[in-house]
Amino acid sequence: MTSVTIPYSPRHPGVHETLESRRFVVLVAHRRFGKTVLAVNHLLKSALLCGRERGSFAYVAPFRNQAREIAWAYLKHYSAALPGREVNESTLSVTVPGGARVRIFGADNPDALRGLYFDGVVLDEVAQMKPELWGEIIRPALADRMGRALFIGTPKGVNMFSELYEHARREEAAGNTDWAALRFRVDETKALPASEVARLRREMGDTAWRQEMLCDFTAASDDALIPIDLVSEAASRVISPAAAEGAPVVVGVDVARFGSDATVFMRRRGLAAFAPVVLRGLDNMAVADRLAVFMDEHRPDAVFIDAGGGAGVIDRLRRLGRDVIEAPFGARALNDARFVNRRAEMWRAVRDWLTAGGGLPDDTVLNADLSTPRYEFDAAGRLKLESKDEIKARLGRSPDTADALALTFYAPVPLRGAARKGVRTSRPAFNQWR
Repeated sequence: MTSVTIPYSPRHPGVHETLESRRFVVLVAHRRFGKTVLAVNHLLKSALLCGRERGSFAYVAPFRNQAREIAWAYLKHYSAALPGREVNESTLSVTVPGGARVRIFGADNPDALRGLYFDGVVLDEVAQMKPELWGEIIRPALADRMGRALFIGTPKGVNMFSELYEHARREEAAGNTDWAALRFRVDETKALPASEVARLRREMGDTAWRQEMLCDFTAASDDALIPIDLVSEAASRVISPAAAEGAPVVVGVDVARFGSDATVFMRRRGLAAFAPVVLRGLDNMAVADRLAVFMDEHRPDAVFIDAGGGAGVIDRLRRLGRDVIEAPFGARALNDARFVNRRAEMWRAVRDWLTAGGGLPDDTVLNADLSTPRYEFDAAGRLKLESKDEIKARLGRSPDTADALALTFYAPVPLRGAARKGVRTSRPAFNQWR
């Protein structure tokens, strides 16, 4: 084989060694680490050494226009030394000697990736992509050719990227040699001059520094209503049955409004929240039937159902003789001097509950959803929460599980047992309505 030299000197050769020995690699790195250049050259080398007929490789960024401005320029630059390479500007692809092709895609058009096969894929800035892109499109496209995947990015809270990183860590610790998890902080790599690192530390806010430069997934966004740190702490708590004794069992139900949304049942008793029940692809009648069974199993003291998408579910359950409560997110807040609507009030109650010692189940989607909504104050100084539609436009998904938990704080629910009989009981550990 003719020797070909690409004008690339790896800053971090150890990363390339890992890429050649592991099938799935999650690379978490600080800003200006050189992730895109590393990824493009990894794809070029893989394509050159593929040895398969019609080798197919892909670089996927959150947006195609973004990928064209950055990765496409790098791909053309570093492949220019290859004799006989073919560049196609319309498809953003380079065909290398041997016939393998490297192509640029945007995650904003997932349909362009459907039905294809890949020998290798790079997903750049995974935190900004819809979770289903990996599980429903990319992963199946790697199956028949045992393709490889590199996930790269900088932390942006708890989301698919953080979940993939933790999954890779667990698999690696369990001895699975398919997976590898790598993390590079700016104070470890020497990718930037020490004087510039010190300057960045002085000039960046603490949250941005921890997230962008120290690769901390738990760094809280300044405008997030519920900080990620608070969620992480709550997820590590173990709430004993005794701590919830005497508290009412409350169920919140967020009903899917659109095809990509999920219907979620969340159950809470005092300081303990339990694993969500997530349903997809069911009509209102089927959801109502499932919820009736769930109510029989857990005997809740109150069931609050989102009125926005759950009117059909509410009607069906009432015809079945079930006692459920219609809970519109847009209703007037109980304390309308502080909150724009009931949804903002409920979410603030969730935050207060977590601060008071509430415990969360080990559920990455729920934990990511809780730290998703941003907040601001209106002209009257009332708390206003980012809407479900705004969140979906920003992230490509709705915080369904967290909204279901918030619904458990829709209204006060009487204590069980003695309190119902008029007997005085001790005050519970947390009263969100005090």
